[in-house]
Amino acid sequence: MQKFVLAAIATGLLAVPAMASESSMSCGNAPQAKWMSQDAAKAKLAGMGYDVRRVKVENGCYEIYGMKDGARVQAMMNPATGEIVGNEQGEQ
Repeated sequence: MQKFVLAAIATGLLAVPAMASESSMSCGNAPQAKWMSQDAAKAKLAGMGYDVRRVKVENGCYEIYGMKDGARVQAMMNPATGEIVGNEQGEQ
């Protein structure tokens, strides 16, 4: 049983860096000087039907909080290209 627990912990610890690097890789590695401004990101998202409430930088991405189609949304945006690389939509 002890070996199983240790193996599970080791697997979990190995998975965390992989998830973090996967997230930042999806947003690219462009220097911040090449990023669109947060206001430009908000405008782009507004054109896509989002009502943006907050934008913050997280793991090299813009993390967007707002509403879309009447539901709360948390989206990850590539700050250089404006591409949505992840989206989580919830209930209002």
